[in-house]
Amino acid sequence: MPLISTGDITHGARTDSTGVGAFNVVQIEHAQAIASGAEAARLPVILQVSENTARYHRGLEPIGLASLAVARAARVPVAVHLDHAESADLVREAVRLGFTSVMFDGSALPYADNVAATREITAYCHSHGVWVEAELGEIGGKDGAHAPGVRTDPDEARAFVEATAVDALAVAVGSSHAMLTRDAVLDFALISRLRDAVGVPLVLHGSSGVGDAGLTAAVGAGMTKVNISTHLNKLFTGAVRAYLDTHAEAADPRAYLGPARDAVSAEVARLLGVLAGPGR
Repeated sequence: MPLISTGDITHGARTDSTGVGAFNVVQIEHAQAIASGAEAARLPVILQVSENTARYHRGLEPIGLASLAVARAARVPVAVHLDHAESADLVREAVRLGFTSVMFDGSALPYADNVAATREITAYCHSHGVWVEAELGEIGGKDGAHAPGVRTDPDEARAFVEATAVDALAVAVGSSHAMLTRDAVLDFALISRLRDAVGVPLVLHGSSGVGDAGLTAAVGAGMTKVNISTHLNKLFTGAVRAYLDTHAEAADPRAYLGPARDAVSAEVARLLGVLAGPGR
């Protein structure tokens, strides 16, 4: 199946008032698991490669090209997205490699600097047909948009989207990155206000900390793209640990990475169903 644009996936989800899952790739097993989970669910999905993951692989190209290959081989629509890029050079490399979207994270910058940098990135990406997500940080850029207690102001969000021409906006509504428990409390009224304030899809980062009921309610309130990473990494690591605990002699990584891949695939399929809602 030809590579699909993240914009096409999110537009369809926003039109249908459903959510789309965006799951982070750490290594090729993650990409394979996410794609196979989407195939099992018969739903589209977004593979995300973060700047931190590119750094881990000593460059974007190895894991980026692998993710693109997995996406093209999938039997359902799969997009490949650059997540949390703070480097303009990395954004340009992702565009060159064939990523269909990027998330430029200028949230740590003062507001005016974030607007200027994001506007420049958006103009470049749009000239190459690439969809852009951005993040609006706390006023003053103190701790970014997903530090505990931070909330996005709807009026500021509207002004930011208009000033930068971005295609989607990551907003702060109560979730935090890298949560190991699924007990985050989201502000659903704020999500609805943000949906009404901006004319682009809203993105929920830190969704690993949100339980199934919260994910369903967030989508119902107006979230479209839902990012999940740590939750899947917990399952992946748990499956590896369980295998090694009972196979002390194991030496072939395929023996324990395979079950980990299967565990992630099953959870991706389940979560995509949660985000798509009943009847899908």
